[in-house]
Amino acid sequence: MRDSDGQRISPAAEHARDAAPRPQLSVIVPVYNEAPTVAELLERVLAVPIAKQVIVVDDGSTDGSQDIVRRLVEQHPELEFVCHDANRGKGAAVHTGIARARGRYTVIQDADLEYDPADFEKLLAAADSQGLRVVYGSRILGGREMSYGRYYWGGRLVSLAASVLYGQRITDEATCYKLFDTELLQSLPLRDEGFGFCAEATAMVCRLGERILEVPIRYHPRSMEEGKKIRWTDGLAALWILLKHRFARVQPTRPPDGASGTAEDPSP
Repeated sequence: MRDSDGQRISPAAEHARDAAPRPQLSVIVPVYNEAPTVAELLERVLAVPIAKQVIVVDDGSTDGSQDIVRRLVEQHPELEFVCHDANRGKGAAVHTGIARARGRYTVIQDADLEYDPADFEKLLAAADSQGLRVVYGSRILGGREMSYGRYYWGGRLVSLAASVLYGQRITDEATCYKLFDTELLQSLPLRDEGFGFCAEATAMVCRLGERILEVPIRYHPRSMEEGKKIRWTDGLAALWILLKHRFARVQPTRPPDGASGTAEDPSP
């Protein structure tokens, strides 16, 4: 794993980062071949008036995305930039970001322009006002523009399965905007390195008895031609992950409030 200059991060740099005041929010931005949008997206994230840590994880891009982010880092040194040597999957990039997160809460932000970072404030307000450790931004509740019909209905099916299996009311399980208490998130034994991260995280927090609150968010879907990467097979994989973890023999161990820890492996 390398920093934005292609070098391993020194212990001194790590110490300086860890000694900084704790931000309210850590934003993990996984990037894979998002050259047309990543600069504008990061400018939007930086503009949100929240004390935040922004962690950009390039997952082996080959379209110049890394060079674009490096130029932004020169202008905005507060950006943390890490590069994977090769493409490993969105989940792998998220795992890298989770390990570096220092904020009280952590949220995932795709590097395209489908989601509006201004909605971070809405997610944080819901978590703080209700004392919750998990808040999802729902495109359904927000009166979303419809993407491809097969993705819309596939997402509704996955959300219905999550609701039935785990006894929660979830309208948009596949949403990118998942806000977690950072210590809770870091305690989960997440394994999936692809798009299955979403279903895996949902299943694990539900098994821990966490209530998932949804708030409406804005959504502007992009087309395949514009770079949309998820496929219908990812929906099938999500259903399997939800089923697998629901009937696993071992339940993850919930860390005490204010303490991090290692959760047990819930795999059957």
